[in-house]
Amino acid sequence: MRQPEVVRLAALVLALALAVPVAWVGWSALLAGAFLLEFLSQGRPAALSMLTAAPTRRPFLVPGASTDLYVHAGLHAGAPLVLVHGFSPEGKDDPRVREAAALLSRTGFDVAVPTIPGLTRGRLGREDIEPVIATLAGRAASTLVVGVSVGAGPALLAAADPRVRERVGAVLTLGGYASAREVVRFWLTGAYGYEGIRGRVDHDPELVRTFVRANADRLDASSRAILEGPDRDGAARLLTALPPDLQQYLDALSPLRVARDIRARLVLVHGRADRAVPYTESLRLAAARPERTTLVLVGVVEHVEGRGAFGWQGARDFLALWRVMYALRATPP
Repeated sequence: MRQPEVVRLAALVLALALAVPVAWVGWSALLAGAFLLEFLSQGRPAALSMLTAAPTRRPFLVPGASTDLYVHAGLHAGAPLVLVHGFSPEGKDDPRVREAAALLSRTGFDVAVPTIPGLTRGRLGREDIEPVIATLAGRAASTLVVGVSVGAGPALLAAADPRVRERVGAVLTLGGYASAREVVRFWLTGAYGYEGIRGRVDHDPELVRTFVRANADRLDASSRAILEGPDRDGAARLLTALPPDLQQYLDALSPLRVARDIRARLVLVHGRADRAVPYTESLRLAAARPERTTLVLVGVVEHVEGRGAFGWQGARDFLALWRVMYALRATPP
């Protein structure tokens, strides 16, 4: 992010804070803006870190999950939050996951982060929902759940589960998906679409092969050969005629299937230029459960990271994201 853009954003953060006369609300506004400034700039400047103390990280002992808790270092107890990571080979110990959890905790949350075993290996199974459910069972009511990238699947599926859904106050997804079948089609063919929107992205063939190999036990030899090969049209034809067991597997991992069972408020944030999960997936989920759902499409985020470039449209995107963050954290504990 260029220096003039940083200065403009910092001025916007300050203006947002000064515009609100009440001390608590003003502080929440400032923290929300500082969080976004540090997140979108990849920590340059470290606006939030300069304003707040680092959280304390410790194990969070819940049966059925390997979870850490980042305890907010403020005068008040932190609001409960569960962070569900995306593809992370080290799970909760991945440096990017730890950085994200600490940043969220600095805004006023006590952040619980379970490892999602399948997402350490590039594959996802129904069993990967259980660590999220177990972590939610150990949290208070009105917990905020944040699902990042493919981690939005377990996050949303857990939020719909009758065992814990009453504990979930809101779910925020960043670069998430609605249909496992559609997102697999995108990964393997590069094609995406919803309603009248169509597009295609050229993916690195080696990334496609890596994904297929990680899920090789779910494919027969001929299907694997087609999906690992260069014929994207052949892969598309294969995906339209999946075996019943594979169809059931993908349906079980699709938040679209349980969207109406989620009682919590939904906030779906997606980058318009996301090349990892297309923004049409958030459009699809918002249409499936429009009530109490906020859809935020922005250009300042690529997949789960800031893009760096800023202009007038970027300032509007920043304001839209600030409203989301402020609304989630403005209420005092």
